[in-house]
Amino acid sequence: MKFNLKFLLIALFICTISIAQNKGTISGVLTDKEMNNEVLPFANVLIKGTNISVNTDVDGKYSLNVNPGSYTLIFSFLGYESKEAPVTVKANETVVVNQALSSGSFTLKDVVVKGATASKQKETALLLEQKNAVDIKQSIGAQELSRKGVGDVAAAVVKTSGVSKQEGSNNIYVRGLGDRYNTTSMNGLPIPSNDPQKKNIALDLFSTDIVEYISIDKSYGAKMYGDFGGGNVDIVSKDYRGKGMFEISLGSKVNTNAVQKSSDFLLQQGPAKTGFVSYGVPNNPLTSYSFENSLNPKREAPFGGNFNLKAGKTFSIGEEGKLSLFATAGFGNGYEFREGITRALNTQGASLKSFEQEKFTYNTNTTGMFNANYRLNKNHKIGYNFLFVNTSEQTRDTYYGSDRDFDNENANLYTVRGTFTQNTVYINQLLGNDKLTDKIDLDWGVSYNTVKGNMPDRTQNKMFHNPTTNEYIPAQRTPSDNQRYFQDLTENETAANLAFSYKLGDNENGDSKGKITAGYNGRFKSREFEAIQFNFSISQTGQNTTIDPNNLDAFFNQTNFNNGLFSTSAFAGMTPQTYEGKQDIHAGFGNIEYRFPNKLSLVAGIRYERISQTVNWRTQYDAAGGTNTFERNEFLPSIILKYELNEKQNLRLAASKTYTLPQFKERALFIYEDVMESEIGNPNLYPSQNYNLDLKWEMFPKSDELFSVTAFGKYILDPINKIIIASATNDISFVNIGDSGYAYGVELEARKNIFEIEGEYTNKLSFGFNASLMKTHQDFDRDKVSRETDGQLSINTTDKSSGFTGASDLILNADLSYTKNFINDSGITATLAYNHYSDKLYAIGNEGKGNLVDKAMGSLDFILKTKLTKNFGIDFGARNLLNPEFKRVQENASGDVLVFNYKKGLTFGLGMNYQF
Repeated sequence: MKFNLKFLLIALFICTISIAQNKGTISGVLTDKEMNNEVLPFANVLIKGTNISVNTDVDGKYSLNVNPGSYTLIFSFLGYESKEAPVTVKANETVVVNQALSSGSFTLKDVVVKGATASKQKETALLLEQKNAVDIKQSIGAQELSRKGVGDVAAAVVKTSGVSKQEGSNNIYVRGLGDRYNTTSMNGLPIPSNDPQKKNIALDLFSTDIVEYISIDKSYGAKMYGDFGGGNVDIVSKDYRGKGMFEISLGSKVNTNAVQKSSDFLLQQGPAKTGFVSYGVPNNPLTSYSFENSLNPKREAPFGGNFNLKAGKTFSIGEEGKLSLFATAGFGNGYEFREGITRALNTQGASLKSFEQEKFTYNTNTTGMFNANYRLNKNHKIGYNFLFVNTSEQTRDTYYGSDRDFDNENANLYTVRGTFTQNTVYINQLLGNDKLTDKIDLDWGVSYNTVKGNMPDRTQNKMFHNPTTNEYIPAQRTPSDNQRYFQDLTENETAANLAFSYKLGDNENGDSKGKITAGYNGRFKSREFEAIQFNFSISQTGQNTTIDPNNLDAFFNQTNFNNGLFSTSAFAGMTPQTYEGKQDIHAGFGNIEYRFPNKLSLVAGIRYERISQTVNWRTQYDAAGGTNTFERNEFLPSIILKYELNEKQNLRLAASKTYTLPQFKERALFIYEDVMESEIGNPNLYPSQNYNLDLKWEMFPKSDELFSVTAFGKYILDPINKIIIASATNDISFVNIGDSGYAYGVELEARKNIFEIEGEYTNKLSFGFNASLMKTHQDFDRDKVSRETDGQLSINTTDKSSGFTGASDLILNADLSYTKNFINDSGITATLAYNHYSDKLYAIGNEGKGNLVDKAMGSLDFILKTKLTKNFGIDFGARNLLNPEFKRVQENASGDVLVFNYKKGLTFGLGMNYQF
């Protein structure tokens, strides 16, 4: 018996070895057909009719060992159409089966694969995430950005419903709420502003080359900072996945307005064409004329361009480790010109100031990004992101006309202002995810960011022009009429996120019922700002000296300084005006996500924040210096409910309480002066409180189709507004203008394929549309303003109420795209995109003056992107094809009076790219 048993075991062992040695291997690589054949990590490969399956690795590779025979492979990935491929396997041989997946006619109801991670660059993947998420948000990925020819994040977010951009500025409005009500983050960590006048960083600083996708959260959750009213824009940096790539792209662009002025396109001297400068306040400017830059303009050829380099590679480290590296560096520049009128009116609508303005602009953007993502194993990941952005804008503005403060009846006033602004941002982030147990996860992140904003040597000169003799002489009513101004800002910010999550019990399908999350957020920032202005007091002899506006160096020089034709002065001598800001936020939060058996999901949370903000200043308005501090404790509840009406439709409800903080510059007693208006801070400004409600229905007919309707409402206590105050110079300041305000509206969104010819190659015409209809209202209380500022500020609004500044009753976006792929990975995508906004309030009327209103305007862009071969492509863009006239009017009892207008001109761009 023992012998027979031993013989049987030996026979079984020999047979097992024999069978194993006779097996064959199926291997290959899965790629994304719609993303330049990038590899697809974590996709699923299944042998049909069996339980034999495997996931691809980070390089998109897979391998299966099977017995000899004929099989059918099923390739699948979230958000993609599954593919089947027959294969015959022979003993001891390897069969290679590579497969490219695409969205195709895939529908969201077909999702059955578990545990895979979809590429967040794809429109289909982002729509799938939007469908499955509980909160209310929209996302736009690299694929859609490329299709619409979007070059920066600012241009990207205005393609989503309820989002608009103020013409001529970087202000983004979400549901009618402007800069102060919105927040910006990168990879979930807050990022600072690059502009002392703004709360949020300018989104057009971020080239879409660095973007994986952009998420716009419109409903508040406890994981987010409470300084939230309109929405949060989260920029997720590109995470490279693949064996290796290197791409170079070159382009050029031209603006029709600038070309028409090419023979006389004049800019100030001094700033380098690269957008980097090193000069600053000169030595001894009060005792000598020692300024470095010439006041004489220089002629430029207004033709812009850009170049960009991208590279990425993935390395295997050990048995499970993967290191993915990605880097990009680029530079772009451009020229613009605009002309029109600009006016300031009195109560009766008569001109106080009336000028013909010409504005010459040269801008640059230098971007460098590096990220490294290291996957130690399936339980531990860590990543580092570094981003460097340097932008510059150089402008030369000329104003020709009349000013009631300059009473030379025989001459027109001519003002020249040269401005160079350089903003530099450094972002450092360290992010990690650790799966401590099967149920406990730890997510953490820290960041250290620095912003430098410089305005070195802004110049301004005023002169009278006699049209009869065509002569110019210096004009002066106050010493600051002719000036040179230097401004420097540095802001440092540290932030930390820490969140533990615990998965709740599994349901009958093995899926988690939800999770409980608890964590801490900290945000600590400090700002140092200083500015010094040198005023040139021109003597009576100097004011009668004939000058050349294009050769001002012939007057402002050391010889004339020594001869007493002008002298130099500054506030408090060489001591600059300064303000400092410090803000600390400590936050703790708890959050529960739960999926009920009846298709109902819940996210409920509570957040506590301890806020401290201090501003110190020493300025011309308060030479002795001052300080102001407020401290707040905020308890912020939030709840989001999602009900799955069926496999294609969802219904969502969200409610929350948040707040809105005033910014450093709004509370510092410092005045920002421009040619047409000046702003001064209000130290008594304090946060407003926001109550938010959203109700959304959505339907997903196919993987790349969507229909949705959202109703929203916001109630705001103590809203903050920008308004003209009652003063000798009609300065603009910031006040808590009344007890309350509200906004409500509805958003509509649709994405639909008009036709799609199924086959091996894509042939599709698609349409996208979104629109927002909204109403905003706020009441004014002059007694409240006077009482809360101890009588230091006074307002006398023309009306007792108004809408919110920057809010449009109607915003709509539409695009029509045609995509056609050919053999050898070549193809073409053509997109026509339209944007429109209705009238919006720019500034609230005061002292009998009517409101300033920006009139409705629309823009049309055409983008053509081609792939001539697998590696080489050519792109063409034509922007602002309608070339509408921008108009700002002041409302008046007898009718609207035009106070500001211009046309931007058409911009044409041509580029090419090659991927090695």
